Amino acid sequence: MLTETSLSIWGWGSLGIVLFLITFGPFVIFYLTFYILCFVGGGLVVTLLFGKTNSEKYLEQCEHSFLPPTSTGVPKCLEEMKREARTIKIDRRLTGANIIDEPLQQVIQFSLRDYVQYWYYTLSDDESFLLEIRQTLQNALIQFATRSKEIDWQPYFTTRIVDDFGTHLRVFRKAQQKITEKDDQVKGTAEDLVDTFFEVEVEMEKEVCRDLVCTSPKDEEGFLRDLCEVLLYLLLPPGDFQNKIMRYFVREILARGILLPLINQLSDPDYINQYVIWMIRDSNCNYEAFMNIIKLSDNIGELEAVRDKAAEELQYLRSLDTAGDDINTIKNQINSLLFVKKVCDSRIQRLQSGKEINTVKLAANFGKLCTVPLDSILVDNVALQFFMDYMQQTGGQAHLFFWMTVEGYRVTAQQQLEVLLSRQRDGKHQTNQTKGLLRAAAVGIYEQYLSEKASPRVTVDDYLVAKLADTLNHEDPTPEIFDDIQRKVYELMLRDERFYPSFRQNALYVRMLAELDMLKDPSFRGSDDGDGESFNGSPTGSINLSLDDLSNVSSDDSVQLHAYISDTGVCNDHGKTYALYAITVHRRNLNSEEMWKTYRRYSDFHDFHMRITEQFESLSSILKLPGKKTFNNMDRDFLEKRKKDLNAYLQLLLAPEMMKASPALAHYVYDFLENKAYSKGKGDFARKVDDNIPLRVMLLLMDEVFDLKERNQWLRRNIKNLLQQLIRATYGDTINRKIVDHVDWMTSPEQVADSVKRFRDAFWPNGILAETVPCRDKSIRMRTRVAGKTKLLAIMPDELKHIIGAETTRKGILRVFEMFQHNQLNRRMVYVFLEGFLETLFPQYKFRELFNKLHSRSKQMQKYKQKLQTTQAPSLQKR
Repeated sequence: MLTETSLSIWGWGSLGIVLFLITFGPFVIFYLTFYILCFVGGGLVVTLLFGKTNSEKYLEQCEHSFLPPTSTGVPKCLEEMKREARTIKIDRRLTGANIIDEPLQQVIQFSLRDYVQYWYYTLSDDESFLLEIRQTLQNALIQFATRSKEIDWQPYFTTRIVDDFGTHLRVFRKAQQKITEKDDQVKGTAEDLVDTFFEVEVEMEKEVCRDLVCTSPKDEEGFLRDLCEVLLYLLLPPGDFQNKIMRYFVREILARGILLPLINQLSDPDYINQYVIWMIRDSNCNYEAFMNIIKLSDNIGELEAVRDKAAEELQYLRSLDTAGDDINTIKNQINSLLFVKKVCDSRIQRLQSGKEINTVKLAANFGKLCTVPLDSILVDNVALQFFMDYMQQTGGQAHLFFWMTVEGYRVTAQQQLEVLLSRQRDGKHQTNQTKGLLRAAAVGIYEQYLSEKASPRVTVDDYLVAKLADTLNHEDPTPEIFDDIQRKVYELMLRDERFYPSFRQNALYVRMLAELDMLKDPSFRGSDDGDGESFNGSPTGSINLSLDDLSNVSSDDSVQLHAYISDTGVCNDHGKTYALYAITVHRRNLNSEEMWKTYRRYSDFHDFHMRITEQFESLSSILKLPGKKTFNNMDRDFLEKRKKDLNAYLQLLLAPEMMKASPALAHYVYDFLENKAYSKGKGDFARKVDDNIPLRVMLLLMDEVFDLKERNQWLRRNIKNLLQQLIRATYGDTINRKIVDHVDWMTSPEQVADSVKRFRDAFWPNGILAETVPCRDKSIRMRTRVAGKTKLLAIMPDELKHIIGAETTRKGILRVFEMFQHNQLNRRMVYVFLEGFLETLFPQYKFRELFNKLHSRSKQMQKYKQKLQTTQAPSLQKR
């Protein structure tokens, strides 16, 4: 039954389906499915739209109750900005000085035009953004100017900069020494020198090293960005600083548009070389200095550049069609150029073959050297320091120091007794104070060098010592009281094999000759060309003036010179009143006698005194010129007293012992006493000390440039005393006042305006952004280097060479020049100066700690800290 029922259902169902398909077709199923889906989907869409509409209505009703206002979008914001259309007023006053503000405004205008406007106008024509940037820059400049006026810049310019430069030079010198100690045979490369320089820097500075900033462009840009952002924080109003877009624009303009190009220019060695040549443009190039530079150069590029230029000039001269007198001039020029070319070729060949030999080491074994007598050594400052070093090595320093002490005692005693005799002639009360001081000095010399308690003790005949002791006990001391013993000590130093004879065979003697420019370069003797040459660079010349030649300048023993001030008076010239002293001069020799009068002012005496104490440092402690007087200096009594004092000065100066002790002094004395107008002007060295910087700065620079601290301390002490006396004689307060006046002049509105104008004209000549300067040809840069070194060497005064030695002077000058030939090291110096400037400008902020943090990523600093930890670990474990 169930089966029949199920068959009936399936039968009717199948029949219905067949009839349905026959009636509506076979695709009716798809249509039906589509209609159902559309119905369901439509219902869902209607439901969603209804819910969204109701939700928005609800939110709109609750908007002002607890939800914040929603943004209306960028278009709405732009419409609001345009609708405001407010005018931004720019105050063109910046520093309070119109002479500065005008060029500063031009710099701002050019910066915006070339760094912002050229791309901004492609985005928008709205001026408000540009005006906001301009206002931000001006606010920063106003704050900077205000802060600058509150600062005393004198310590920065007179102390901080000099100390920083001295430290930079000291690091460079120690880096050079460190490379030399590593390997004496292989010459270090420029990269090795830079790496070693920053190693030494971190060892000296302890807390900071600037290697990353100076060697990595990426790190340098990051450092400048961070620094500029700090400066903007200090200079900008809070509202402007919080505007990040504005702050980033200004930061990039300062860092990449102004500071980085300026640092690149100041650090360029070629720019520095050109600047050096420009600074000493009034000095003519010296042929001797030029040839010395060529012979001492170890840079093949320099030598090739000079050789090629010489060849070019030779080709030009040979192409000229000349006749008459011109042909002799051209022949001389051709010969000089041929000689220069030959020297360059010889030097290049020697450097390329690796046969460069130390001149001093080679000369020490050469055999034939100039002979410098002992008496010449004892009176020459440079030679004496080497002999002193040798005597200390051999234990004979007591003999040398005794001889020098007696020399000083004799001259001082003669001076004091002359003054005492003058007082007796004038009928003034005689005093025993002078004799008491002389006795105390003589007894002190005896106790220090000759008594049984002396250590070390001068070894001379006992009977001479006993005779001296008896004289000191029973007689007044005289200038000649030590003469017999001093003569014995001199003969001992001269003949004893331990002293002068052995000194002549020692390497110190060779170094002494080199310092005196009396050592001929052995590398040029017996050259392949067969043509020898002298050290002074002359093709046919001879060795430079030796110490013996200087000794021969002295007057002949047969010539006697006497002078005294016979009268004094007051003169009036064009409204100026001054005293004039009449000097009567007698000159006698074997065949004739001359007498004349010459007239000198006190200023002439003062100038003459400065010259001779500059040239002969031993005189500075002996000769004392009467002091100046500002008021009542035309009083008759005062003039008479000064006349007597100047007479005593002349008699001491003309004493035979004085002339014998300083033979070359005679030339200066004759020049002063001749019947002619006296040539004014101090020596170059003294004038530079007087006109520029005080003792501390001078001594610091001389210490670092010429390495005086590492040399004989006696020499350094004498130089210090000389500088003290020169500055004292020229009134140190006057020098300090000149320094203050010069700093005030440098920071005056006129000078600041001039600096801004020069900056503007350098970056925007004729109002147009300067194009990148093309790199100069290598040969031109090399020749500029040679010219710069030649100029520096040529302007060094001979007085300086006489004080510290020609070789030391040459090495010091070339060391300074070489220091400026490394871009990375120049960058370091620029950044050090910049850091000092900012620390001075913002003393209340911890800029030193800030710079230490900015430089903390230094690789050398990390190595140094690791090294410290390694060395400290064992000591901690022991504890």
